[in-house]
This record gives sequence, structure tokens and C-alpha cells, in this order.
Amino acid sequence: LMACEEERTPIVTPGNQNAIKWLIDEADVLDGGPGKDGIPSLESPEMIEASEADYLSPKDLVIGYKHGDEVRAYPHRILDYHEIANDEIDENLFAITYCPLTGTATNWNRRVEGKITTFGVSGLLFNSNLMPYDRTTESLWSQMRLDCVNGALLGNEIPVFHTVETTWESWKKMYPSTKVLSTNTGFNRNYDFYPYSNGSQDYREVDFLVFPVKNLDGRLHTKERVLGIISNQDARAYRFELFADGISVVEDVLGGEKIAIIGSEEDNFMVAFFVDDQILEPLGALEKGFVKDQNENTYDPFGFVISGPAEGERLKTTSSYIGYWFSWAAFNPDIEIFGE
Repeated sequence: LMACEEERTPIVTPGNQNAIKWLIDEADVLDGGPGKDGIPSLESPEMIEASEADYLSPKDLVIGYKHGDEVRAYPHRILDYHEIANDEIDENLFAITYCPLTGTATNWNRRVEGKITTFGVSGLLFNSNLMPYDRTTESLWSQMRLDCVNGALLGNEIPVFHTVETTWESWKKMYPSTKVLSTNTGFNRNYDFYPYSNGSQDYREVDFLVFPVKNLDGRLHTKERVLGIISNQDARAYRFELFADGISVVEDVLGGEKIAIIGSEEDNFMVAFFVDDQILEPLGALEKGFVKDQNENTYDPFGFVISGPAEGERLKTTSSYIGYWFSWAAFNPDIEIFGE
């Protein structure tokens, strides 16, 4: 998408009614309905031990994050109702952002332009995707574009942290000592009920979209979950069916960079890293590292070497996350599908 240079009469944005410049077409910014903070973000949410999380089922999807020795899981089941969790670990300030409409989760650094902020849900959507606002300047951001599209911080890109999206069952195998969000959020919500279902149709499974998008691509099912990767402005989607034979590694070159994608359809995860001379091979299990290289370095799902000659080093993470196919195609009309 190109920057929009002409000035337009603005729609009402969160606390920023005088802003007139956008990086996206303002006509494509839609009111999602609840209004500013109508979907309440979580602030320093309560975490509990994995053994206490009896509200989760094995196949429930979670967004996993690791910082130092601390490991946390943020379930879709809760974020369906809150979309953003502002949190911190040892002065590492971050915001887990999740859009139920596009099925996309990203982890944002809450230090923006040298200032600490939190993010809230603006109630606005672009290409059916969450538009957070920062509470320092009340600028509007695009979750999938990863940049500020309206307001004082216009054009700023948001730094992100690597996350792993998988099932609760698989995440516990990877990290048995994980902490997880408590349902004691301070809000009266029924986290046992999926809010985007009318009883007969589950939004996660049907072709139906609530809001229009710019580019509806019929090559895959609208709601198929894919891993999208962007490298040097080239975008490519990777399907779970590539990993139907258990944990395996797919090598590719994207944007001139060599990439290794590690995944498992059965265990419901895909992650991707830039690699140099490393040749990765699967170890066949999620516990205690799941791939190793030719130098006997063993890696965890965040790319850290947890044993071997290079212990403590880390693979370079890619700009990637899992989302519904329609959303990746909407934001990247020229996106390729690996192997097709």
C-alpha cells in the first residue's frame, strides 16, 4: 500500500479528530461497532500455573512468549474478548495483540519513540483487521501492517517480539513450566463461549466475512490458517499440510534470504527463521529442543541454542505469524503460496 498524500476530511478517531493524513485509504477504515475501548484490553493480567488452567482444552490455541526464563501463554479463548494484553516481564514491556477476525497474533514492544505506552482497541478496522491505538499519543496503528497509519506517530513501524502459536497441549509439551492467563481478568465475560458464532455457524470455519476486504483471493479456503512470511517486501504463505509427516523442516529462499520453516500439522505449529550455513533437522519431539544443526546445536521453538557449541546464541527471527489466508492475501495481493 502506498502512502496517501492528499488530505481528506477525517473520520472520528480515538482522541485524534484533527488528524488528516493517513498511510491507508481512509475510506477503507470501518467502524467495527463496539467503539473505542468497547473491547477492553487487559493491563498486567493475572497469570496462573499450567496445572490451574482447567478452563483450557488440549486443542485450544494459545500465543506463547518466552523472555529469559519466563514463559507465558495467552489463549485465544480469552483474547477473543480483549484482543490486546499489555504485559511485562522483568522490565521487558510488550503487548500481545490478537485479532479474532483475521486470526492474527503479534507481540508489540511497548517502548515507542523512547516512551512507554500501552495499547487499546480503537474499535476501527482496516481489511477486517484490528487497529490498536497507543495511549500516549492516541495514534492509530494497523496490526498486520505493523505500523502507525494515522496520528502523531504516522509512519512509525512497531518493533515486535517472536511468538509461537500452537495448541495448549503442544505448548505444555514445549514448556511444562509455563504460566498462562487467568480467567480472573476483572471483566464479566464467559470465556467458555466463542463470541463469533451464531450457534449454527462458526466464524473460524466458514467462508463468510463480517467486513469487506480489498483483495479476496480464492486460491485457498478463506479461513485456512497459514504462516505468512515477509522478507525484503516479498510475501509467501506456508500451509500446514507441508508438515503432515510430523515435525519437519522446509527450506526456502524469500527476498534473497535463506529461510527454514519448522512445523508439524499434528502438533499445530509453524515457526520460521533466517539461516546462514545451518542445516536443520528435526529431533521428532517437542520437549527439550525440537531441531538440531550439523554442528550438534539443539534449538528451541524461539530459535535459541539450548545445547551444543553455540549455546546461548539465537537464529534470526523472520517477520512472520499465522493468520487466516484471506487476511494475508488482503494485505499482500501479490503473495505467493509455497509450492504452487
